Amino acid sequence: MTTRRFSWTLALLSAWVSGTSCAGSTPSEATAADSTGDSAAAAASFTGTLWIPPALSGTTFDLALAKATKSLRPGALTNTYGFNGGDFWGPTLMVQKGDDVHINVTNNLPEPTTTHWHGFHIPANMDGGPHQIIAPGQTWSPHFQVKNRAGTFWYHPHLHMKTMEQLAYGAGGLIIVQDAEEAALALPRTYGVDDIPLVLTSRRFTGTNQFDLTASFGDYLLANGVIDATVALPAQVVRLRILNAETERSYRIGFADGRTFQVIGNDGGLLSAPVPETNVTLSVGERIEILVDLSKEPVGRELTLQAFNGGLGASFPGGESETLGEAGSLLNDRTFDLLQVHVVAATPGALTTVPAALVKNTYWTQADATHQRKLTIVESADGMLFTFDGAGYAMDVINQTVALNAIEAWTIQAGPTSGHAFHIHDVQFNVVARSSGALFSWEPGWKDTVFVPAGESVTFVAQFADFASFTDAFMYHCHMTNHEDGGLMGQFLVTPAP
Repeated sequence: MTTRRFSWTLALLSAWVSGTSCAGSTPSEATAADSTGDSAAAAASFTGTLWIPPALSGTTFDLALAKATKSLRPGALTNTYGFNGGDFWGPTLMVQKGDDVHINVTNNLPEPTTTHWHGFHIPANMDGGPHQIIAPGQTWSPHFQVKNRAGTFWYHPHLHMKTMEQLAYGAGGLIIVQDAEEAALALPRTYGVDDIPLVLTSRRFTGTNQFDLTASFGDYLLANGVIDATVALPAQVVRLRILNAETERSYRIGFADGRTFQVIGNDGGLLSAPVPETNVTLSVGERIEILVDLSKEPVGRELTLQAFNGGLGASFPGGESETLGEAGSLLNDRTFDLLQVHVVAATPGALTTVPAALVKNTYWTQADATHQRKLTIVESADGMLFTFDGAGYAMDVINQTVALNAIEAWTIQAGPTSGHAFHIHDVQFNVVARSSGALFSWEPGWKDTVFVPAGESVTFVAQFADFASFTDAFMYHCHMTNHEDGGLMGQFLVTPAP
């Protein structure tokens, strides 16, 4: 894990929020050698077609995780993991709010795994955390009612000390929840045509084209598991569902031409109204939905989605200056390409406007909280680099106990040298305060993951309803998977009322 120093300033956070453009060289200017010894240019040549994961719909799903190989670069195949015979990642599960869903997860790996339903409000024993281990050759069959509102969620391994490795190999997939409220809106929802899933991550490669799992930051951007990806999008309003599935890197996402797009949703579903932005910042585990109006673009026009990560400094995860070593990357401190869009003809009945309003949200406020709770991330304690309140994760220790139906305000305080992507299971929360005083314009809304800058704190409010147990725990942790595996994780019980 990294020991590099972070320093976060209010001026930098304000620049993110205001959309101030950041200076930075492009990946094509990279001259440092990668781990293979090659002179590696990180510039996208857009030679790959964006892969759209297959969509599965219904109430019963079968997922089988196994080893695979994938051709990612010239030369040797790369060892990967995939679901259902795929060579990287897994199918997108389409579910309806209110449905009773059954999922059969078969582990065909030679080692244990788990599958966590990230962002879902479900019982702890169905959550797929570190305790719901699936042994090699075995099938785990959770079932639950979908209580979440329409939004973009995902599934991934959560085996303690193996999450980073298994996710890095490609074990993950998206879940799209649909409901009547979202269906009543004039929004793009033809999956793979005008409603596009976009999973962003990066990898460093060894000399034999294998993933270098010692790196916190990769040298090559993968969009849906494709290097230098391009996608054809119709000349109309289109929807991008974007997930940051990195190990540690954050992304400041926008278009190279500086165009405005509309943010319509974040982790837990749709916002009350679209928020116009020219760039958004996603930390690890966060999701965002945006609408891009291509209705006035001529057929054949090409646009580039980029990460404006250059010039932000080492306080930004991935803003480090190093190109080599555990914290090094050819993409560090650079503005680099994520995806090329090629505009094609509009589809029949194409949408050309963005709704002025979306859904009715009523958020908890700090005044609603009946209990205050603070977690402090301590550095270099209990034999670990990062811990909550000085205690590293232990499978048999309950760190917090919450009363069923309680409305609580949690404040997460980061240590002085590193920021963290805090994620909590079971609930969707509303961010109510940052110690810096600035919230992102799209941040108010239902979330399950939030970035906490170095030396700062973030407060959110959530209600712990519906599910209680004296034995089965939910997790909270940093979603930077190297930090999570290293012990920056705790667990809590939601206990029944007396």
